[in-house]
Amino acid sequence: MSLWTRTDMAARAAADIPEGWYVNLGIGIPTMVADHVPTEREVIFHSENGVLGMGPAPAKGKEDPWLINAGKQVVTLRQGGSFVHHADSFAIIRGGHLDLCVLGAFEVAENGDIANWATSENDNAPAVGGAMDLAAGAKRVWVMMEHTTKDGRPKLVEKCSYPLTALGVVKRIYTNMAVLDVTQTGFNVVEMAPGVTREALVEATAAHLVFAN
Repeated sequence: MSLWTRTDMAARAAADIPEGWYVNLGIGIPTMVADHVPTEREVIFHSENGVLGMGPAPAKGKEDPWLINAGKQVVTLRQGGSFVHHADSFAIIRGGHLDLCVLGAFEVAENGDIANWATSENDNAPAVGGAMDLAAGAKRVWVMMEHTTKDGRPKLVEKCSYPLTALGVVKRIYTNMAVLDVTQTGFNVVEMAPGVTREALVEATAAHLVFAN
């Protein structure tokens, strides 16, 4: 069974972002999405530490240590990009000006609930961080994550067992096994990674799946 890599997941999500959208990329796998949007497409990436117009990760040796995203990773700035005060950055989020936020998660429930609080002192992000504001303020929320934990426990569930970040906000999920939409009847399978079977996806998911004919 051939699973998508994190690079594959990021490229797949990048291909679905429409021209002209303002998009926040959460810490972790979502930051890779900016690496896969062609320069001729205008997608304006936002980071809550006050960057508007982020580009892809810099080439080796071309890093600017003063230009970082919310996860403290070095980034680039696309033509026309800008910096804003931290308060203004959160005004963008809370004011509903983001078309999309792409977040990582520990669990997503079939009704769109998301749980992505940091769970230990070893996590990079403190507790819920800016995810609570992003999940509530963005017009759409997509999630990028591995389909299961390292020990094989499903992350797509009927009901989240972790503390919730937001209720019913997730619209689409990109995993290493599939792309799924959150619907009233369960997780709708949009696409599966090459070689992934229906049986394997059902076994790795603790919620109802809807397959197109």
